[in-house]
Amino acid sequence: MMKILVVEDERLLADSLQTLLTGRGFSVDTANDGLTGLEYAKTDVYDLVILDVMMPGLDGYTVASRLRAEHHAVPILMLTAKSDLMDRVAGLNAGADYYLTKPFDSRELLACVGALLRRQGEQVDELTFGNTALDLSAGMLRCGSKSVRLSAREFDVMRILLQAKGGNVSKETLLERVWGFDSNAVENHVEVYAGFLRKKLASIGSNVRIEAIRRLGYHLEVAEV
Repeated sequence: MMKILVVEDERLLADSLQTLLTGRGFSVDTANDGLTGLEYAKTDVYDLVILDVMMPGLDGYTVASRLRAEHHAVPILMLTAKSDLMDRVAGLNAGADYYLTKPFDSRELLACVGALLRRQGEQVDELTFGNTALDLSAGMLRCGSKSVRLSAREFDVMRILLQAKGGNVSKETLLERVWGFDSNAVENHVEVYAGFLRKKLASIGSNVRIEAIRRLGYHLEVAEV
């Protein structure tokens, strides 16, 4: 399931966008200020960011430019009530991929979302590490001719680890991104799902290992032959 981040300080609009996109099969998180939105987006778990311009904390231009400066390639659809040409130019120069002026028709928004996601091509279809691939559309781990289906939470944990490309991901980050900020889940839940994934990786002959480092979290390694 593709994940979209909506960064919008108008809570009613943010909730409406979440409902609209969830109804189209996307997993949607929301943030109501620029600083929170930037921190979410930097986790690299999203296929698309829908970003308002005028927000408390950091404006959308700053959020976009900081993401691009740190080499985060997630597509950005910028929303704004400003329709002036120079505002659109500023948004595109900051790193936005498309600029949509409020008010907008939901059909136009969905068309923009679809177009931006299609531009990603194979990047949004599969994530690979070692001899193993995660099929993002089917929710399957594959290694050679063998494959295994993942549960929704196994999929999300594996996806975040793969997107980190061998970098460490803290248990806190996994709890927030997979179980949600309002969840009662604890660190033991992460440990349990890491165990599930280790068994499934082994079952398909993967050379990918999920390694834990105390106080740092988890990362992926390729086992030496």
